[in-house]
Amino acid sequence: MKKITTLLIIAIVLVACSTEKKKEVATVNLDQYPEELVKVFNAHGGIDNWNKQQTLTFKKGDEEHTIDLKARKSLIEAPKYTIGYDGKEPWVVKEDSTSFKGDPGFYHNLYFYFYAMPFVLSDDGINYSEAKPITVDGKSYPGVKISFNDGVGASSKDNYYIYYNKDSHQMEWLGYTVTYHDNKAKDETSIIKYNDWQTVDGIKLPKELIWYKKDSLGAIVAPRDRKPLIFTDATLSTEALDATTFEKK
Repeated sequence: MKKITTLLIIAIVLVACSTEKKKEVATVNLDQYPEELVKVFNAHGGIDNWNKQQTLTFKKGDEEHTIDLKARKSLIEAPKYTIGYDGKEPWVVKEDSTSFKGDPGFYHNLYFYFYAMPFVLSDDGINYSEAKPITVDGKSYPGVKISFNDGVGASSKDNYYIYYNKDSHQMEWLGYTVTYHDNKAKDETSIIKYNDWQTVDGIKLPKELIWYKKDSLGAIVAPRDRKPLIFTDATLSTEALDATTFEKK
């Protein structure tokens, strides 16, 4: 009888483990995305691979960013300030009044959003449509427009535009509007060149972003008068961090 009981327990454990394993490798319904956007995801490592990841870290200058990819909690650690989002509200701890002058509610996930392109645009509550292609130096880049349902995120009136290489489907440019402070739709679109990439655990993550300026007709003409944004020391992990990581220190 003991032997039968032991075998039964082992069988139950094996079934449970098998079920858990199936949960870990659950795939995404790609029908919810435009075909061309799926090709962009695939060119950057695949949406299923991205969705397995739990934690993302990277450095921007002297800031070290840590992101809980599922709960979207965040932590930014710098020599003279720390910024975070604990899942309920953003917070900041700074050495003095000059250490950080921005809005932690706006800043805590600002660079994460740029950094996690194009995968961050696979979230719920997003609408997709074809965007008019852009032409830069005689080369045309097809695009996908991204808008949000009302109430999604802190600025649901934002629009994003992914422009990709029509042969490789690698993302090349990002257009975006900013509505965080007044949540009013904008016509003026900023544009970023995703100038270099690195591969981390099979996922392409950006290394260098360059903001470009436009002429009076809206054509993209030259880099803006600011240094390229450089990202370093990127890591991805399928392990989640403890929730206390993102609590105010």
